[in-house]
Amino acid sequence: MTEFAFELRVCQWAETAWSPAREDSAVVVARQLGTKYRRWDTLVLECDPDGLTQRGAFGVAAFDSDQLHVLRHAPASWTFYRDALPDPGYPWRYVRESIHELADRDALDTRKRGRRIEIRRTREYPDWCRRVVAIENKPDLTASAARDLAGQLERDVALGLADEAWVATEATDERIEPILLADFPSEAGVLTVDPETGTAETIWEPRSLAPDAPGTRITERPDDASAARFEYADPEWKADKRLAIAERAYERGWRSYADTMRPDCRHFELRADEAGVRPYCVAKERTPTQHECRGGCGSFEPEPPAWRTKGWPLSGGPGAATKRLLARRRRERRPGLDGEGD
Repeated sequence: MTEFAFELRVCQWAETAWSPAREDSAVVVARQLGTKYRRWDTLVLECDPDGLTQRGAFGVAAFDSDQLHVLRHAPASWTFYRDALPDPGYPWRYVRESIHELADRDALDTRKRGRRIEIRRTREYPDWCRRVVAIENKPDLTASAARDLAGQLERDVALGLADEAWVATEATDERIEPILLADFPSEAGVLTVDPETGTAETIWEPRSLAPDAPGTRITERPDDASAARFEYADPEWKADKRLAIAERAYERGWRSYADTMRPDCRHFELRADEAGVRPYCVAKERTPTQHECRGGCGSFEPEPPAWRTKGWPLSGGPGAATKRLLARRRRERRPGLDGEGD
């Protein structure tokens, strides 16, 4: 099984079976997100249900770090923006750009008093994301993959950007799972996943990391015995980065694979099995990777025009119907969107 197909299985399992730290939490799952320092395969957000609904009132599109700086400090009554917002640590012209972007999204009210721009929030930005859980997916954990993954997990644990770090791998029939023999940080949890049934078992419980405390960003780890190079990450930077990542995860979800594949190919299908719904290529007789499922694929055949003239539920053709279905399923995980499309 390819890492992409395995990753979809992990996301499907997490969305339906993840046990959050607080039972009343809502779960949002996304894939292939991170920072310039690190990219995670799967992210699980444990959310305050009311806060998640309030977040939906702002629409589906993510807010970036600069926009969040304005949105989180926007006042309830008209105020000159420099008086209302903390010093951003970068030129105020970028703040003004964010203000105009937020106004275009109806996330912020603005008006001019002479040459001064005054702002007022349209609604309070909620504290909606409680915890961030990062999962690295390695279905076939070879010795070299384990070495590479160990270094990545050490960086995750040292930085403490997520609340928990996990590794998910494919279950084997061996008495002791090989992944338990890998030299991973003891703080990282381990899941074994059965891709045929879509079930998972925890075989090593993780330790909670410390996202509210200063972290250590390992910038270089030499191959010899010399010391690693690192820099400190303060809690404020970590909090801002966590929220920006959560925003991107909120927008993207994990079913966004349809945006980078070719569901308009006559060989593309969505197939349901015991583990859930997955993309399937009739020509390849398996789940294709995103790199394979593109216009340059040797098996690519556009849908016949006659397919695209059909009525409901295939209006626009099966490919368009597939995108609508996946968008609807993504939308179901984000309440309060006020009738917006995905």
